[in-house]
Parts: sequence; C-alpha cells; structure tokens
Amino acid sequence: MKKKTIWIIAVIMGISFLGLIYVQVMYMKEMVKMKKEQFDESVNRALYQVSRNLEVNETLRYLEKDINEIERKARRDSLSSVTPFSSFELSTVTTKPSQMPKAMILRNDKGTISQASKAMQEMVRNRYVYQKALLDEVVYSLLYSASDKPLRERINFKLLDQDLKAELMNNGINILYHFSVTTQDGREVYRCSDYTDDGEENSYSQILFRNDPQQKMGVVHIHFPNMGSYIFSSVRFMIPALAFSCILLVTFIFTIFIVFRQKKLTEIKNDFINNMTHELKTPISSISLAAQMLGDEAVTKSPQMMAHLGMVVQDESKRLRFLVEKVLQMSMFDRQKAIFKPKELDLNEMVENAAQSFQLRVEHTGGKIYTEIEAIDSALLVDEIHFTNAIFNLMDNAVKYSKPDQPLYIYLRTWNDANHLYLSIRDTGLGMKKEVLRKIWDKFYRAHTGNRHDVKGFGLGLAYVKKIVELHNGKISVESVLGEGTTFVIQLPIIDE
Repeated sequence: MKKKTIWIIAVIMGISFLGLIYVQVMYMKEMVKMKKEQFDESVNRALYQVSRNLEVNETLRYLEKDINEIERKARRDSLSSVTPFSSFELSTVTTKPSQMPKAMILRNDKGTISQASKAMQEMVRNRYVYQKALLDEVVYSLLYSASDKPLRERINFKLLDQDLKAELMNNGINILYHFSVTTQDGREVYRCSDYTDDGEENSYSQILFRNDPQQKMGVVHIHFPNMGSYIFSSVRFMIPALAFSCILLVTFIFTIFIVFRQKKLTEIKNDFINNMTHELKTPISSISLAAQMLGDEAVTKSPQMMAHLGMVVQDESKRLRFLVEKVLQMSMFDRQKAIFKPKELDLNEMVENAAQSFQLRVEHTGGKIYTEIEAIDSALLVDEIHFTNAIFNLMDNAVKYSKPDQPLYIYLRTWNDANHLYLSIRDTGLGMKKEVLRKIWDKFYRAHTGNRHDVKGFGLGLAYVKKIVELHNGKISVESVLGEGTTFVIQLPIIDE
C-alpha cells in the first residue's frame, strides 16, 4: 500500500474518532449544564418555600399568642363579669356600629323569598370584605410588633434546619448541605455546627421576612460540599464510553505508527537485500572467474598464475564467509542464542593491537593512528572475539567513511575513573548529520542506500557493536559533526576485586 493511501486513511479515521469524542464531550457538557440549572431551580424554589413557611409560622404563632392572652384575661375577669375581646374583636367593637352591615331579611311589596335570599348574600359578602380588612389590619399590627425583635429571637434555627431538609427533599435534593443566617448588612447570626467552607463558592441565598423593613430582614445562605459529584453523577454512565473512545483513538494511532514502522523496516530490508546481493556477487564473481581460468586450457598454468588464482579464491572465500557470519551473528543475538566466553583482558593491549592492525590501511590514505593510553586499571572481563570485533567495526567505519583524497587521522584513547573504563575512537572523516545519528543503531540502516555502493556493508556493524557493549554491561555514545568527524565512547565496568 502506498504511503499516501495510508496517510489518507489515517487522517479520515483520526478525524472520525476526534469527532466522536467531541460529540460525547459536548453531550456530557450539556447534560451537566442542564443538571446544574435544574439543581439551581430546585434549591431556589426550596429556599423560597422555607422563607414563606417561616413568615406563616411566625404569623400563626403571634395569633395563637394573642388568643391565649385573651383566654387568660377572660379567666381573670370572669368574676367581674367583664366580657373579654381579642384584638380582632376589639377592632370590630371600636368601629361605628351604625355603619356596620346588619344581617336582616328584607321583603318587598310582594314579599318574595328570592329577593330576600339575594339581599342576604349581598350582606354576607359585604360583611366578609369588612371582616377581612379588619383581620389584615390586626395581622399587620402583629407583624410590625414582631419585626422589632432581633432575628435570633424570631427564628427557631433547629426548625429552620428541619424545614430546609424537608423542602429540599420535596424538590428531589437529598445531599449534605451547610447553612448560615445573616442580617441584611452581612452580620452572621447563626451557623450550623458542622459548617465547612467546601463548595462555598457555589452558594445560594434567600431573604427572610421580605415584607419587613430592610434593616430588619434576614438572609439564609446554603451551600452543598458534594454538589460537584451530585451534578456529575448524571453523566457518570458516559465516562466508560468516552474512555473506550479514547482507548480506540490511542490504539488507532499506535496501529498507524506500527504500520509506518513496518513499512520503513520493509524498505530497509529491501535495501539490505539489494546491498547483500551486490556484496555477495563480488566475491562469487571473483571465485567463478578464477575457477574458469583454471579450467581454461588456453591459459598458461604457470606456478605464479596458480598461486595467484589460489590466493584470489582464498581471499574471496574468507570475505564471503565473513559477510555470511556477520548476518548470522545478529540473528543469533536476536534469538538470544549467542554464547559468550568472557575472560580477563587488558584494554590497553587490545587498543594497541587494533592500532597496529589498521595502521597500513590508514597510512594508505596519507593519515596516521594516534594512541593515548591513560587507563591505569585497564583490566576488564569480556568475550575476546566479540569485543575485538566491536572495536574493529568502529575502526573499519572510520576508514570506510573517510574523506576522499584526504588523509585520515584516528585517535584512540583509554582512561578510567573509580568504577569504569573508557575507550574513545575519534576520526577526522565525513561525520554525520543529526538525523543520521538517531538511526545509526538500527539494524540494516545505512546512510547510503539504494543502488549506491560506494561504501560496502549491510548496515549491521553499529547495531552489532551496540549489542556487544550492552551485553557486557556497558554503554556506548556518539558525537559527530558533519564534515569534521565522529567520536565513539565506550564505557565498561572495571573488574571487581
């Protein structure tokens, strides 16, 4: 599948997943908003009813008190034959009797009962209006006298708490609340015993005794510490759906990443096959040509010619075996089947031997190898063959990637601290770009790919080196500047006495 097609599918699926998550989030947001509005309306309705109940109860309490006082006065004055009157009755008596409606049956000339009934209804209606006006006057007088008292004496806070709880439950709210009562100017009169500030930023308030003078009014404040969880409980069932959508989105992104990675590995392996074909074809062609010359009767079989052809076959066979073994070594490390035979070696001696082995190849470019042997405790426990191959691979890369027609200089240095031995290999070759540095440890990766074969190899050398160093409990790092050269530093543990 083409890379462009994969990108188109990825973009369409990604937009679809994001759209689905967006719709779910907006739905949850709207549900929370609706639940909050319903909650606000229910609380305000409950507070209004509590305020109204408080005023009604106070009115009834004062009327009952007035009646009780009249009854007590009646008992005291019973011996003196004085007829007691309530405030309501007193207001009635003190009015002008001549102007009061009288209940009497009037007859017209014909003396019909129907006309008498209508007259009676009219008189009853007039008396009702009159008595109601008197009652309102008495009630207003009672309330005016009650408003002179402080809020602490006018409100039974225990009953107020019970009333709040009952009204909230009537409106479908059954969660913990805290409340306080203050005057109109903000002075606190009462606070419930378990009052806390949690959730106080979302508080509700209602004026108490709103018909009183402003300075006599009170305010009840209420807030809910667990209001957030109560509001979000309405969308809790949506959270798993949103979580699954996010998991699907992450899984989809990971799948796309794997697809691109596999595509990249496929390209790298195809490149590796092309390089391997070219690398193997050269020694095979040389061996085939030598065998053909040996079988050609027209070619003179002098001792020198035979020795030359034998040397060609031997060298190319070694090269062919080295290439095959290099691939097999990485395969064995991947399957965890490589066998290590560690023994105590001297790092300084290994560096000197490597410098001597590559001296001729470096001098052929007009350059030189410099060694700085500074390690004092240079003993380490490594597999001789594999670790030597790792050093040789780094040296071989320095030679391969040298600047054409310019001398190559390689600097080998060893040193140590209290716990580790260090080996650095610095060259003055081509260097590498930053994007190349991030990929040099990948198997089959080569800076020169495709049909370009100016540098031999499969892209396995540095992956092999890193694997060997890590298997010896070490670390390897690299620094490179394009056009100036590259430095590899290997860190290994010192042998514990």
